[in-house]
Amino acid sequence: MQKKYICLYLHVHQPFRLKNYNIFDIGTTSDYFSLKNKQIFNKVSKKSYIPANRIFLRSLKKYKNFHLNLSITGTILEQMNCWDLDVLDSFKSLVLTKKVEIISETYYHSLASLYSLKEFKEQVILHKKIIKDLFNQTPTYFRNTELIYSDNIAQLVEDLGYKGILAEGTEKVLYWRSPNYLYQTNTNKGINLLLKNYKLSDDIAFRFSNRNWNEYPLTAEKYLHWIDNTPGEIINLFMDYETFGEHQWEDTGIFNFLEAFIKKAVRLGYKFLKVSQVNKYLSKKGVVSSPFIISWADTERDISAWVDNSLQRDSLHKLYLLEKDVLNSGNEYIIKLWRNLQTSDHFYYMCTKWFNDGSVHKYFSPYQSPYEAFNNFNNVLIDLKSNLLRRR
Repeated sequence: MQKKYICLYLHVHQPFRLKNYNIFDIGTTSDYFSLKNKQIFNKVSKKSYIPANRIFLRSLKKYKNFHLNLSITGTILEQMNCWDLDVLDSFKSLVLTKKVEIISETYYHSLASLYSLKEFKEQVILHKKIIKDLFNQTPTYFRNTELIYSDNIAQLVEDLGYKGILAEGTEKVLYWRSPNYLYQTNTNKGINLLLKNYKLSDDIAFRFSNRNWNEYPLTAEKYLHWIDNTPGEIINLFMDYETFGEHQWEDTGIFNFLEAFIKKAVRLGYKFLKVSQVNKYLSKKGVVSSPFIISWADTERDISAWVDNSLQRDSLHKLYLLEKDVLNSGNEYIIKLWRNLQTSDHFYYMCTKWFNDGSVHKYFSPYQSPYEAFNNFNNVLIDLKSNLLRRR
């Protein structure tokens, strides 16, 4: 008897972080981005991308039933292309096995789906193009930035021709149902909907190295025992690629766990699926509707990580207010600057939450406080706006 299927999906992303841009820089330079971006990229590549890709490549070649799904933002692909082609080649090597599927998203990892449908569609097209150019794949599945999802967003994605979409398996939309089945969207055609099992995903992504966790240490045997005893047909494990080596450092044993998990799962009879394979093995168990917006971020599983406070909302409003003038300028340099400012990380850094969620935000932020992030971002916005005025 076939055991449950596993869908392993990893998200690869690094933003172009802003440099310290104060009021005296306004009008003097439009060089907004930090030199530390290259340093951070090199660190993450050494700690995460290169060693994890070695493990994945070995596993893809060794195990017939192991497949992998990736989404890779345009911003990190630009960094690879600019700073280390070996890293890019390591991802290309995975795709060349024909056992890795790349999932579409917004090129700039933006919140455009919430603020500008025209810009959202343009960024999806840009992302699809770079994936085709670099990996010779045309994605058929979509994941929105931070798994931001609603019925309206699903309809947009369906209209763009995608066959499926990924989302968070939160009780907010599932109620009594399990995320461990294939569902369909509440849209005209009802495309495939794959929902993250956030408990099992977060056991690796967030709890793996926590010595205060009552299940520490997590072993491959223990984890597979949990999967064995989880009802359903498919376990969707969605997490950041940087989980392996960057969020969970090598000395935690994360790489040993990863390799052992893949090996033991395959030998026990589990089949890891590419997202486009799910129709071959599973039938849809009904419609899941999300009339409100959800995401995979924070305990609320909503969009409060980016739009909860006035700092964030004010910055986003001002940014998208520039859309018409930016696009009408026809200046590719200005347009690219504006689009890089849309990356959701900039607004994540402005979050003022406390407790566990606040600690996570602080861990990822290059700023001392959300207010510093806000001031820095808005100094850049002022310069961008004055730059537009000068070019009229």
